[in-house]
Amino acid sequence: MRDQLIENELSDEIIKYDDYIAGLAKGLAILEAFGTDRQRLNVTQTAERTGLTRTAARRYLKTLKFLGYLDSDEYYFWLTHKVLKFSGSYLNTAHLPKIAQPILNLLAHKTTLVYSVVVIDNHEVVPIARSVSAQNDQFRVSPFGIHLGNRIPAHASSTGKILLAQKSKQEQEQWLDRYELRRFTNYTITEKPLFFKTLAQVREQSYCISCEEYELGVTAVAIPIVNQMGDVIAGLNAVAPVSKINDFYLINTIVPMLREAAKEIRDMI
Repeated sequence: MRDQLIENELSDEIIKYDDYIAGLAKGLAILEAFGTDRQRLNVTQTAERTGLTRTAARRYLKTLKFLGYLDSDEYYFWLTHKVLKFSGSYLNTAHLPKIAQPILNLLAHKTTLVYSVVVIDNHEVVPIARSVSAQNDQFRVSPFGIHLGNRIPAHASSTGKILLAQKSKQEQEQWLDRYELRRFTNYTITEKPLFFKTLAQVREQSYCISCEEYELGVTAVAIPIVNQMGDVIAGLNAVAPVSKINDFYLINTIVPMLREAAKEIRDMI
């Protein structure tokens, strides 16, 4: 038993059985069960989402409430602001967001677009830095995809496809075996052959435009951020209303700006 290893299928991480704390993993799974699609969960729903028994789910929920990470009306449970402590600590200490922030602000100052640095987490992408500029108030872009920590299905976003496109064909197939291509609008790609073809095209051109795939009225363009070792570590994107922008402008004006910004970020990592 001491030599037994546990493998995380989502990250390929391996840990010794004796070093693995199952209770901690289950508690974190409870917190991860909450999302935009289900902001409040009861015991039964939590058990279904985590694979725990109802008894175990109830105990974890009660403990997390006792610790202040959840609140409850004695039937439903929901996250409290205390969970932001972790994201705040990350954003205040992580190297990439700090480096990227002034660069994103400068890009936003030059144009009326919203810019973000985004990383992939399993089947979703997460913005870890976004531009701040008064010019962004000239139009309203839906908060989807531009709020720090907000999670968007990778297959329906420009940054998700640009990051998936950098993976090998085998890694892409394994990813698709784990996650479904859920439809969000009529423009969402849900057919696997077409999705593979799109990733190949994105990899070849080294940029990705995603128009109204996750939300109607919003278009985005993304490129990869590569570190000095040649590893793709994040995506850099620009978001705008469809009514204010077209593909010609994105490709010929915004993409070169993104590439110059990505190079500047790479040189400081």
